[in-house]
Amino acid sequence: MPSLIRFLTVLGVVGALGFSAVYALATFVTPRTREMVVTIPAARLRPPAPEAAVAHPRTAGAETSAADTTTR
Repeated sequence: MPSLIRFLTVLGVVGALGFSAVYALATFVTPRTREMVVTIPAARLRPPAPEAAVAHPRTAGAETSAADTTTR
């Protein structure tokens, strides 16, 4: 039983130190605010053109019949 109480005491002290460290960081440290710019490629903003589906039916997800695959 004494080893269990010793273990719980050590666990409580470590928890209290961790909590006090987080509390001190939240209270005494103020973050610096700054502007952030992220460049997004235009290809991710626009869907592919409808002409791409006609020119490349397999990449556009179009269904092909078995006769079309044997003639190619």
